[in-house]
Amino acid sequence: MLASRSLGTDLLHSEKQTLLRFSTLYILLSIVIIWAFSFMYYESQKGLMLQEKRVILQEYSKQLIQDLKYLHINFDKTQTYPRDDKFDSAIFDSDQKLIFQTSKTELTLNKILYLKNNTIHLINIPESYYLGAQFIIVKMKDDGMWIKDVTKKIVSFTILAFIFMLVIGYILLRLFLKPMKDAIKLLDNFIKDTTHELNTPISTIVTNIEMIDKSSLDKNLIKKINRIDIGAKTISNIYQDLTYLTLGNKIISNDEDLDIAHLILERIDYFKSLADAKKVGLSATIIENSSLKIDKAKFSKLLDNLISNAIKYNNIDGFIKITLESKKIIVEDNGIGIAKENISKMQDRYARFNNSSGGFGLGLNIVSSIAKEYNLKIDISSELKIGTKVSVSW
Repeated sequence: MLASRSLGTDLLHSEKQTLLRFSTLYILLSIVIIWAFSFMYYESQKGLMLQEKRVILQEYSKQLIQDLKYLHINFDKTQTYPRDDKFDSAIFDSDQKLIFQTSKTELTLNKILYLKNNTIHLINIPESYYLGAQFIIVKMKDDGMWIKDVTKKIVSFTILAFIFMLVIGYILLRLFLKPMKDAIKLLDNFIKDTTHELNTPISTIVTNIEMIDKSSLDKNLIKKINRIDIGAKTISNIYQDLTYLTLGNKIISNDEDLDIAHLILERIDYFKSLADAKKVGLSATIIENSSLKIDKAKFSKLLDNLISNAIKYNNIDGFIKITLESKKIIVEDNGIGIAKENISKMQDRYARFNNSSGGFGLGLNIVSSIAKEYNLKIDISSELKIGTKVSVSW
């Protein structure tokens, strides 16, 4: 598989989508090909059977013509139409109107030799029109032995052909997916190497900014340091998202009874500079404190993505309200919002519905994966130009 399978579920989903489409098309094509060969084989065997029976029916037809000739000559002495226990027959005049038949089945004159209703029909035209008959049809029951043999062979052929086609399809699919897997592996390694190289400088920048005593600095220098702080935290969030994305299930959870109210206040303090830079008000309302047994780093990542998205897709002078109720966190903003038809796709990886703001479309996908791991329920409601509300309950 791919190195540590870093792009996780969504790339597996992409592969599954490709596999499903290819398999559906390939199986349908295989069925059509197998059906076509089976049909041609059936028709050929049917033709062979009809040619064998034709010889028998022609012999009877000749005999019937002789009997009709005798009846035609001696019609005043006998009026008994010739019959045979093995065969049925019928005679038609030049206008294709029925003169007489030994059975009451419906007959057609548009084919010389044909199989209909398990009965083989042969049309013959005598040299002389005895009893006014221009067309003679002789017929016999088909014993069906040939079709049983053909059915067995077609079933065997279908099974073997389908297995063969599946093997060929599997080989083709592996060849078809190889470029995608190679590209994913290359991207995977690039993300791993990039995040590894970013770790030390980002940590150094963030740590040193936090250690600066701003009280002794002039306002212009503080503004510059704040801009550096905002940029460093933005890069840090991206780095953390990529790290979580890369490591995925390899991150070992250290679950603890987490004080949610304390964590919310901590994350608000962290994002205050980012919110201030966009002139977005960031506030928290603790209606009822809750605790949750969960890994602090993962729940912080969940909360960070909700807050950073609310800042990123907000308006100048907008607001973000974080409310903690009993076993529920609500993050609400009055930002740009999202169309209702896109809400169901918001948790898909790389899903973006606004190109004017940055981001890779990873945030809500990470939120979703953490929520699934801890059986948290995510509810999203949004309206264009009104805002978005995301609630996380447990």
